[in-house]
Amino acid sequence: MLQKNSFDQHMKIAKRLFLFFLFASILTLGNGCATLPNVSEKIDEAPAAQEPRQIVSSKGLLSPEKSKAIMERLKQSVDPTDILERYTAVIESVTESPLTRGNKVTLLIDGPASYAAMFAAIRSAKDHINLETFILEDDEIGKKFTDLLLQKQKEGIQVNIIYDSMGSITTSESFFKRLRDGGIQVVEFNPVSPHKGRLEWLMVNPDHRKILIVDGKVAISGGVNISNVYSTRLSGRKKVKGEPLPWRDTDIQIEGPAVAEFQKLFLDTWSKQDGPELSKPNYYPELKEAGNALVRVVGSTPGTDNRITFIVYVAAITFAERSIYLTNAYFVPDKQILKAFTDAAGRGVDVKIMLPSNTDSQIVLNAARHNYSELLEAGVKIYERRNVVLHAKTAVIDGVWSTVGSTNLDSLSLLSNDEVNAVVLSREFAVEMERMFANDLAQSDQIELDKWEQRPFSQKIKEAFAHLFSRWL
Repeated sequence: MLQKNSFDQHMKIAKRLFLFFLFASILTLGNGCATLPNVSEKIDEAPAAQEPRQIVSSKGLLSPEKSKAIMERLKQSVDPTDILERYTAVIESVTESPLTRGNKVTLLIDGPASYAAMFAAIRSAKDHINLETFILEDDEIGKKFTDLLLQKQKEGIQVNIIYDSMGSITTSESFFKRLRDGGIQVVEFNPVSPHKGRLEWLMVNPDHRKILIVDGKVAISGGVNISNVYSTRLSGRKKVKGEPLPWRDTDIQIEGPAVAEFQKLFLDTWSKQDGPELSKPNYYPELKEAGNALVRVVGSTPGTDNRITFIVYVAAITFAERSIYLTNAYFVPDKQILKAFTDAAGRGVDVKIMLPSNTDSQIVLNAARHNYSELLEAGVKIYERRNVVLHAKTAVIDGVWSTVGSTNLDSLSLLSNDEVNAVVLSREFAVEMERMFANDLAQSDQIELDKWEQRPFSQKIKEAFAHLFSRWL
């Protein structure tokens, strides 16, 4: 029975991925003229870094003097870096999402940690629960979530769910009907409906965000979907024949003023998807300062001017002065990102990139490996994580700038998806991020240039072939 369940799980995942990449490929073909913004131009157009940054507290916008004092204290906690001034000026010029102070941030290193935090937050709910996810599976974890959500709805706590149509394409309609029958309001993001109209259903963009908001006071976000594949505790052991590898992912829990920015994104998506009229919970309660971290919540939607997470990554890499430690699940970067990494290594920045050695998409892994030689020759250090399916999307730069989110460095995330990342400016949180990266590093294999160049010719052919499809990955 165990082997049959494992086989069925693999078949469900394989089917979902096949359909997802089919639809995503057609989507990108249909959106072939879409381009990414020129980040160099955005940097040139940004206001002078000497201008005081605008920081929002629980009581509203701080004065320029107070904002400057906060940034000065943060600068004194680390070695000099442009990422606190020039980078912040660039991001302020392209997004209305404010930099908020007074946030408590908690790093949730893997799926079990994320689920434990989510269940605890849901159980504590007293007003409302908003959940937005790419994948909502009808499996053991999915049932645990929905049973708890139905119980909270029965207690009078309004539950609202947004799930992505393509990401959850293998989940039966009866699963969602049970939620609706229980009083939960459910929205299917850009429904995949080939029988409705002509080709409009092919032109959807996926909602790749993962956001849980409870009472407008706690937000959990990152890369973790609602699926059994994330539920295994990481042990570092080797793969056992017949057993699936655990998925290695990361979330962040935030309490404080930044939660309102996640709420805005959720409610905006609900409105754009013509969700049913919401009841009147207190979606924007008064938020007290809960910690010391500065947090900016960055959402992206399709459109040249709206690819904010792309600008966030390129600008942060561009202004790095000492270290860049990046972990990414699907690494098929465009030329701007590649140049930002190679330029950083060229000016002496310690650039380390953590990528999968095991994956749910071999063509994406081969496309990523096509770029290894260029990066290694420039001095970038590349590592492949062993014994897990690496699905995290995180980075920590110069010991003070960190991000945790849903954004992969590939065309789907950067051009077609709705994405969200939390950017944290905090020395203390960066130390936790660096510790997590070091732990992954100890369980990884470094790719050495001389050995890499000696890989089999057949492997080079696979990489070159996969690279041809980079635009659709």
